[in-house]
Amino acid sequence: MFSVRLVEHPLPSVERDADALVEWMVSTLALVRKRGDATADDGRAGPVHRLLRDHLLGQPGRSWDAQMLADDLALMPASLNHHLTRLVESGLVGFTNEGKGWRKYYLNGGSVSNAVAFLQQRAQLVLKQRTFALERCWHRKGLDLPVELGQPDTPALMLGVVDHRPTPVPSEGNWLSHWMNDFGLLGERPGKELHSQSLSVRLFEDLLGRDAPLSLDEAMDVHGGDKARIGRIFERFRATGMVERVPRTDRLTTSLWTAMTSQHQRRGPDWMLKKGGFQRLLTDELQTLLLRALGEQELSIDALNTHLEGVEVREQMLLLNLLGGRLPMGYRMAGHNIDALHRTVETRMDRVLRRMARVASLLDEALPASREDSSK
Repeated sequence: MFSVRLVEHPLPSVERDADALVEWMVSTLALVRKRGDATADDGRAGPVHRLLRDHLLGQPGRSWDAQMLADDLALMPASLNHHLTRLVESGLVGFTNEGKGWRKYYLNGGSVSNAVAFLQQRAQLVLKQRTFALERCWHRKGLDLPVELGQPDTPALMLGVVDHRPTPVPSEGNWLSHWMNDFGLLGERPGKELHSQSLSVRLFEDLLGRDAPLSLDEAMDVHGGDKARIGRIFERFRATGMVERVPRTDRLTTSLWTAMTSQHQRRGPDWMLKKGGFQRLLTDELQTLLLRALGEQELSIDALNTHLEGVEVREQMLLLNLLGGRLPMGYRMAGHNIDALHRTVETRMDRVLRRMARVASLLDEALPASREDSSK
C-alpha cells in the first residue's frame, strides 16, 4: 500500500551538509514524531536519521537485511519494522524476499533522485484518484461571492496521500470519515473523530454542500461544540489545502449596518460625513437619507441593502473600512468543483515534491562526499 504524509518546509539553507539534508527529508515525510524541546543534535543521532544517512540513502547500491540493520542501529525488531514499513509505504524503499531468511531492503531506483521520482509519480496518481472519489459527496454548486477575495494567509501544507482500500468492517466510521483520515483531515491520531457522526465529519459534510463560507458562529449554532475546537478543526482542514478561509463579502450589508449604527451612536453625524466616508463615497441624497434613518433609529439591514443598490460593492467595502468595520471570515472548500479542488491541492503538493526532488539531487552529491571526508 502506498502511504505518505507530506509536511511543507522551506528548502534547507545548506547544500553540502548531508545531515541537514537528511534531516529535512525526515521532517518533510513526517517520519519522526517530534515532541518537547528541540534536541542539541536536531535528531541526527536518532535511528531513522542514521538508517537513512548511513545505510539506505548513503549506500544506495546495497541491500540490507533487518537483522543487520537492527544490530547496527541497536533497535528492537518491532521498532525497526515500524520505521522500515513507513519507508516502504512511501515508495522510497523496496524489499526482496529472494532466498531464505530476512527480507533485504534497498533504495528504490538506485539513487535518492530516482526514489523521490517514484514517490512523486505515485503521489500524483493516488491524489487524483482519491480526490475524484469525493464526487459522490460533493453538493456544492460553486456560486461566487459578491466580491471574491483571496485568503489572507496560507498555512504550511500537511497532507496525507494514501492508496484506496476497502472500508474496515466492523468500524464506527464510514467511507467519508476514513477518506478524511487518509488525507490528514482528522489529525495524526483521530480517535473518536473517525466516527461517522463526529464533529469533524459533520463540518466537512457541511462544507461539501455549501456555497457561502461557514463562519465559526454558524458552525457552532448548527453543529454544537466549542468555538475554539471548531476553529482548530477548520485550521486542520486548511493545512491539507482542501479548505480555504476567505472574507465573507456576502455579509457586507450586515457589517456595514453594524458599523454605521455603532459609529453614529459613538461619534455622531458630523464624523460620519467627514471621516466615516459618507461625503467621499455617497451622493448627497443618500447621505441625508441614511443619516435621518440613523438618527431616528429606523435603519434596518434590509432597508440599507435597498439604499446601497446603486453603490458598487468595492466602494461599499471601502466605506466599511472607513467606518472602522470589518468583514467576518468564513471557511469553504478550496474549489468550485472537484476539478478545481484537485488542481488546488495538486499545485500545493507539487511544490513540496519539487523541493524533495531538489534535496534528493543534493543528497546524491553530498552523501558520497561525506563518506570520502570521513575516510580521510
